[in-house]
Amino acid sequence: MKTNPEIRMAETGLTEEVLNELIRMSEDWEKENSCHGYRKNDKSDIDGNRIFLAYDGDAVIGYLFGHAEKSKESSSIMPDGTPCFEIEELYVRPEYRSQGIGRKLFDYVENTVRGEVDYLMLSTATKNWKAILHFYLDELDMNFWNARLFKRI
Repeated sequence: MKTNPEIRMAETGLTEEVLNELIRMSEDWEKENSCHGYRKNDKSDIDGNRIFLAYDGDAVIGYLFGHAEKSKESSSIMPDGTPCFEIEELYVRPEYRSQGIGRKLFDYVENTVRGEVDYLMLSTATKNWKAILHFYLDELDMNFWNARLFKRI
């Protein structure tokens, strides 16, 4: 894998410029039709979340946003009230995929929230579930908790 010294990660606030960039990328994501039920974001989807951006030079090439919360009920993996960081979205522009950008962004967030929370949590609705499970389980060392399956009849 090539490493580009211009690629960097940063946490940012929700400015009008950042909001517009996130909405543009989410429009692109919606057009990909890669996730069940995904629709482009509006401000209410992003507001109140911590925002992390991946840059190539000055260009935004990916994002992750989410928020800290406490688990609301005991589960098989954590007791009620456990501090968690819920990742709402992780997106990398198609031309930058398979270059380690998503992993760098995830690692940056993990290192940033370490000490504030005990778990990183996320759900996915991707249609390419084999690739996304490989990414999260094999590359990011996450653990599998549960799956919700469907069959249209």
